[in-house]
Amino acid sequence: MRRPAKPLLQDNSFTAKSQPRRKRDPAQPNLPFDPMPDRVEPCLALLKATPPTGPDWAYEIKWDGYRLAIHIEPKGVRIITRGGHDWTHRFPTIAEAARNLGVSTAILDGEAVVLNSEGRSDFGALQRSLGGRGGRRVSTESVLFAFDLLYFDGHDLTRTELSVRRHLLEDLLEGAVGAIQLSEEVAGDGAELLENARSLGLEGIIAKHRDRPYRSGRTGDWLKIKCVQSESFMIVGYEQSAVARGGIGSLLLAARRGYDWVSVGAVGTGFKEKDATYLKKTLDMLKTKTPVVPVKGKNYVFAQPTLIAQIEFRGWTDDGHLRHASYKGLRDIQDNAAVYELD
Repeated sequence: MRRPAKPLLQDNSFTAKSQPRRKRDPAQPNLPFDPMPDRVEPCLALLKATPPTGPDWAYEIKWDGYRLAIHIEPKGVRIITRGGHDWTHRFPTIAEAARNLGVSTAILDGEAVVLNSEGRSDFGALQRSLGGRGGRRVSTESVLFAFDLLYFDGHDLTRTELSVRRHLLEDLLEGAVGAIQLSEEVAGDGAELLENARSLGLEGIIAKHRDRPYRSGRTGDWLKIKCVQSESFMIVGYEQSAVARGGIGSLLLAARRGYDWVSVGAVGTGFKEKDATYLKKTLDMLKTKTPVVPVKGKNYVFAQPTLIAQIEFRGWTDDGHLRHASYKGLRDIQDNAAVYELD
């Protein structure tokens, strides 16, 4: 039987109360095993303007962090990024929490985040905890909010419906606090949940079809509906400034359209002096005389399309530029973030 979901969002929605944990029985009957996959390509949420309706859909908070798969095996724990890179050493507290779950084999799908003082996920804080793009620091502040269970006790669950996977995940993480927690299902009408998320300053909500198996890619089984839009764009240069801290007035941004780059405007807020100094130094090493997108300006420095920035914005202008854009941080190459694709 499916457990009742939590309303969005009460004060206790972000943390679970600790309960005594039962160790799994090592004497359980031997059952036929499915081979444990080295990696499962993640199921990705398709962006929609409005949430779906009906009892077939379950809702969760949209977390703003790094998508991770936690592989628990008898020989140890592996933490794999969306791009397939092993980042176990970057998230030691999550790895330790996985070892302590008391299960011999499992693959958890979730999002690593750093929470601010209000309990909201903060992508910039997560980036800082890892030392920025290309950084070598480990993140001890991060928490994994697990929202799916792909493999459990020797059994491949990807062919079972979401409601079954969630039931097993809830049992596994019952009472879990600390570095691994359950991403709670939230109850209510999708439109009302989205409005509540907006009023609480959250990025948005995720809708998932209860009866679907776990399918890799953007199949439409999972949908994301955003309050504040946040997407990844390519940095293709910057505007020099003699007065701005770090020497950068704004960053020039581009999106994909097929195999081409298309300018989507610039962002001049959200980065601190330390960010600007690093960006200028890195972009100067990527300098090119030929602009990637046809943008004219006497103070522009153009760069090869290498750095991907996470940008928060409020919509689009009539000429196809971002409205009220704000820089949130650089995506790491191992994160395999997809640059925004224009229709």
